Amino acid sequence: MNERVFDLLVVGGGINGAGIARDAAGRGLSVLLVEAKDLAQGTSSASSKMLHGGLRYLEKYDFKLVREALIERENLLSIAPHLIDQQQFIIPEKAGQGRPSWMMRVGLFLYDHLAKRRRMDGSGMMDLKSNIYALPLKDVYTRAYFYHDCQVDDSRLVVLNALDAAERGAEILTRTKCKTVKPEGKKWEVVLEKQDGDETIYATAIVNATGPWVRKFLEENDLAQSAPHMRLVKGSHLIVKKLYEGDHSYLFQNDDGRVIFMWPYQDDYTLIGTTEEEFKGSPYEVQASPKEVDYLCRQCNVYLKKEITPDDVIWAFSGVRPLMDEKGKKATNVSRDLYLYRQPNVKPLMYSVYGGKLTTYRTVAEKTVNAILHLDSRYSPPWTANEPLPGGEFPDGHFAVFIAQVRRVYNWLPEPLLYRYAKLYGARMDVVLEGCHSMKCLGRNFGADIYEAELVYSQNYEWCISAEDFLFRRTKLGLSVSDEVRLSLEKFWKKR
Repeated sequence: MNERVFDLLVVGGGINGAGIARDAAGRGLSVLLVEAKDLAQGTSSASSKMLHGGLRYLEKYDFKLVREALIERENLLSIAPHLIDQQQFIIPEKAGQGRPSWMMRVGLFLYDHLAKRRRMDGSGMMDLKSNIYALPLKDVYTRAYFYHDCQVDDSRLVVLNALDAAERGAEILTRTKCKTVKPEGKKWEVVLEKQDGDETIYATAIVNATGPWVRKFLEENDLAQSAPHMRLVKGSHLIVKKLYEGDHSYLFQNDDGRVIFMWPYQDDYTLIGTTEEEFKGSPYEVQASPKEVDYLCRQCNVYLKKEITPDDVIWAFSGVRPLMDEKGKKATNVSRDLYLYRQPNVKPLMYSVYGGKLTTYRTVAEKTVNAILHLDSRYSPPWTANEPLPGGEFPDGHFAVFIAQVRRVYNWLPEPLLYRYAKLYGARMDVVLEGCHSMKCLGRNFGADIYEAELVYSQNYEWCISAEDFLFRRTKLGLSVSDEVRLSLEKFWKKR
């Protein structure tokens, strides 16, 4: 009588897991999502912070993936306009360097036309003489191509999907390990390792969305006999002090055929990425190697007037891409497309998610839930393409209109703080600031304009239980706050 039974157990609190939980809860399934650590603590907070079609995938003829990603770029701009910013990318050109001119023109034409553009601007060429785009570049670069993609706060995208799932009835348990799963008739018997002890629950279906741990999860539960092998590919990024003025970004073509990006980050910094290296070991312990740091610096220095060295790196971070193992292919050539593996020879349903990109997480979720409903003889139409994520519900989906409105409503908030709240929380800043009519109402200032009201909101609504959660995954303030502020926040969370 006390058994807890769910239609769907989602294992993994990264972007795919959170997206699947949201989609399934919105279609009427009873959903439980469990995450061993914090939401987005793995790969989903260590991405390139980009929503993009994948311009370089065109030369691999992966048109299907690029088209899907371009469509999703538009969809996500519509449903999370406070989190996502359109970004102009500049590709400096010099004779004999990079792809030939005809290839660039064809590639950018396809990038503009493979999917309908509603919000995104197109591509073109520009003269680099005497304009802001030329300032950080060596004088040999006199013209450039340009195109547009998007930046996103990756970990907040995860949190907002989990929040929407919870508000549609899903249960979200962080710091909860899925200890064992075994088939019992038409259901899975699942033992969860929680902070207050173990709990046994039952689920009609399971989705293994553990990212780099997807095969390990199967192996630990004796379910990996026929499962595909994985290719773990590490991508590392550097953060340095701001290298140039302006809100535009750069794409540099490397002499090894790869590309790297350089773009503005958190007002005072420049983010550079990424590498692609085979990875062995625990994804929780992944780090940028000295070789990767040196590689990214050297490739930037081909283009930049002011050279950078590893000593200029303020912070480096790495993520592990969980890809299908395509034998014989280099890491850079392995497809980023989704592969759903259905567990054979058991009655209850289990799917394991291989591959996928941050940009296409919503379609990964939609395809996964479609498959579950089809095999369970249910039908409920997809719904997530047009439904705003929490905070994205504002006029015409245009951030400029929204920020003008909140300036009038919260005219007592300092502009930098108001803008930060608007970008992080969108329309949900009304909940963060509920009952507040002055700065005094926000409670204690822990420094760096971090007020108690925001911390309480993060704990009550966003599963935030530590200073690290708040500084690096609920916000991106961890780069800039002092040790004193960090210590004050740690003491705050210990008392909660």
